[in-house]
Amino acid sequence: MTANIHTILVANRGEIACRVFRTAREMGIRCVAVYTDADADAVFVTEADEAIRLGDGYLDGAAIIEAASATGAQAIHPGYGFLSENAAFAAAVISAGLMWVGPTPEVISTMGDKLAAKRAAAKAGVPSLPSSDDPTDAGDVGFPLLVKAAAGGGGKGMRLVETVDELADSVAQARREASSAFGDDTVFLERYVAESRHIEIQILGDSHGNLVHLGERECSIQRRHQKIIEESPSPVVDSDLRARMGAAALDLASTIGYQSAGTVEFLLDPSDGEFYFLETNTRLQVEHPVTEMVTGIDLVREQIRVAGGEPLGYQQDAVTFTGHAIEARLYAEDPANDFLPATGTLRAYQPATAPSVRWDTGVAEGSVVGVEFDPMLAKAISSAPSRSEAAARLALALERFHLGGVVTNRDLLASVLRSPEFRAGSTTTSFMDRVDLPGQFSRTRLEIEHSAIAASMWLQASRRDQTDVLPNVRSGFVLGRIPPQSTTWLTSGEELTIRYRSRRDGHFELGAIGEGGEVTIHEWRSDCIDVDCLGSRRRYRVSRHDEVLYLTAGHGTMALEAAPRFAVPEVDTPTGGLSAPMPGVVLEVRAEPGDHVTAGQTLVVLEAMKMEHHMNAPIDGVVAEVRVAEGDQVDNGELLILFDSNTNETS
Repeated sequence: MTANIHTILVANRGEIACRVFRTAREMGIRCVAVYTDADADAVFVTEADEAIRLGDGYLDGAAIIEAASATGAQAIHPGYGFLSENAAFAAAVISAGLMWVGPTPEVISTMGDKLAAKRAAAKAGVPSLPSSDDPTDAGDVGFPLLVKAAAGGGGKGMRLVETVDELADSVAQARREASSAFGDDTVFLERYVAESRHIEIQILGDSHGNLVHLGERECSIQRRHQKIIEESPSPVVDSDLRARMGAAALDLASTIGYQSAGTVEFLLDPSDGEFYFLETNTRLQVEHPVTEMVTGIDLVREQIRVAGGEPLGYQQDAVTFTGHAIEARLYAEDPANDFLPATGTLRAYQPATAPSVRWDTGVAEGSVVGVEFDPMLAKAISSAPSRSEAAARLALALERFHLGGVVTNRDLLASVLRSPEFRAGSTTTSFMDRVDLPGQFSRTRLEIEHSAIAASMWLQASRRDQTDVLPNVRSGFVLGRIPPQSTTWLTSGEELTIRYRSRRDGHFELGAIGEGGEVTIHEWRSDCIDVDCLGSRRRYRVSRHDEVLYLTAGHGTMALEAAPRFAVPEVDTPTGGLSAPMPGVVLEVRAEPGDHVTAGQTLVVLEAMKMEHHMNAPIDGVVAEVRVAEGDQVDNGELLILFDSNTNETS
């Protein structure tokens, strides 16, 4: 029984480790983490009651089991990704006398393998899309199709293939990604339906034969076949369709004797209302919080209870749904650069206190975002009586989130939630291609100027706070008239100079923007400033790193860098080349000096954050120099390929 679990080890990292810890502690269970050197300073490591270093990474099952035994853990929770759907690992955990928080190894073997799952679905009478076990033979699958990893999800090991000429290369890429992410390079082919909806049914089962579903989640808004917005209920699923999809999911789960939490995923064709089985995830899903919000059922708690031998304690008719919930995944990536992963240090990271939303996160201000793992930083989840209110609440929470130092998709997520297409429920899998949304917030000139004024006021108040001379005199007070002061800020590719003069009454006069005007500081702290600029009063959240200030006042975060007082000599760098857009490892080099290349041709393949990224020629030209080789570690901005100087266009 669950009472026998007093210590649990979470064989994962980041936000899911923190998420499991939260529920386990509420159940009175001690929490153990495992970590690698890259995660030595991570939030989940410091939150654990005890943490054990892994020398060979999160796929080292033997070391994880040894850590569980050494720390007195009775159970292992695998989270998602890594070894969560590895039947051999689950069996090894049980053989070691530990409780496995998940379905049985036999079920994982059947359903964790997407090919075996399709066969099980067919046996249960659940329709599936055409597919092929042989990744070299499109057969009856046809084009376009998807190459998919058999052992995992999350968009890793997945490639869209439009023609037969692309197949072999796409299969090779998918195999490498699948092997790196899941330790299994098995892939298969499946028919691709461009204009569809991704609907999944959450199921729960125990070892006493009880089995229920908790309704559906829609996860159609994706980029690179990875979900970024999820919601429950779906805007297009009515009670009849929900009942039919739920029954199909339970038929499949009953056929295989499913226990614990799991998800049965379907593709819904809006043209005729038919749905097709895609896969079963024998683990917790990233998007599980939206189901928790509308049902009131803590899925991690249910997983632990089932692992301890307890019955669910309720039947299908006891499951109720209230309101609407939406989740947005915050990624370190650049929407303006084909969603390539971004790295750096989070210099600002403070969710707003209002509106009230749930934040599942594994990072904090000061966390370093590297290339070793998936770039997801956090999930923001809102719930409300209606879909429109849930969307508005989540959008505002994202807009008011104090966030800086690393490029993210935050602005894009808020734009999605504010878009008329999302509000209308037009959320098919083609959403991101079909709807033209800005990757960054658009600000008026006045907003930019006010932020620069606020930054100048914060900076002068900070200097005043640090002085030992007359420390109790309010900021800006002077006995005589002094010359104007000025600060030049660099932001969004332009310079803004703010000139101001302190008045004897403690206010400030502006002299650089418009016709001047008055500025009043109502409150200053090291992390905020409440300032009235030209009659418009705003409260800014502020973080500082060296000469950069990050300011948030309800419409995203602006980074303003104080320009150096003296010009820094420029360093000559080669032009006309291909540079790395992120740190990573070189997997392939497909060019040699003297090669004639065309724009769009892949020249270098990088691996970063368990995904492959193709570096394509920006122009037609001749390769003059190749500066990297397979296996090299490269930094952001490092020159990979140099083109002949006779090439007119440069990158």
